[in-house]
Amino acid sequence: MSIDFQELRVKMVDGQIRTTDVTNIAILSAMLAMPREKFVPAGREPLAYIDEDIQIAPARDGHAARYLMEPSPFARLVQLIEIRPDDVILDVGCGTGYSSAILSRLGASVVALESDAELATRAREILPQVECGNVTVVEGALAAGHPAGGPYDVIFINGAVDAVPAALLDQLRDGGRLVAVIGVGNAARAMLYVKEEGVVSARHAFNAALRPLDEFRVAPVFQF
Repeated sequence: MSIDFQELRVKMVDGQIRTTDVTNIAILSAMLAMPREKFVPAGREPLAYIDEDIQIAPARDGHAARYLMEPSPFARLVQLIEIRPDDVILDVGCGTGYSSAILSRLGASVVALESDAELATRAREILPQVECGNVTVVEGALAAGHPAGGPYDVIFINGAVDAVPAALLDQLRDGGRLVAVIGVGNAARAMLYVKEEGVVSARHAFNAALRPLDEFRVAPVFQF
């Protein structure tokens, strides 16, 4: 029996996105149109629209497994950052490219940063298939960002982090915004950082439990 992915997209938006106070029409339209099933591993397409994180890469080479973020918190974070049509965006930890594909429908251009070579390759394969010609996939350390493509109006971090590195904040244009989830578990906080006249301020928006990006782990400091 064939699967009606368009119907699953509608159910995802109506049942998972709208019900969590995501009202931005551009975001809803992008998520209704984007074939999320293309961004998950082969054989897992029927799971593409469930309200859970989906593993897109196993743990390997000393790094934790990577996941496609659950639709609801993803949409809420995108709405929080208030993307404008002329924004230049850095998508940190793009995975197979789904987040970059959505962001590309909202802003002018996206630099999709990925440290996992296999995921970056997959993103490069998929994004042209879904007509995301304004996305450039680059490989590099996530916490270092991609200064060559900056400064950025928007930086989106695809996972929970212990802290936002200064290197990323430095890549924000004046007036730029960065969204990140700080901490682990249900107590983790979605934070919006805004740079104004060279000064970065932050505010807590809501709680969100995301899978961590282990490249952002802060080593514990032993104290006497």
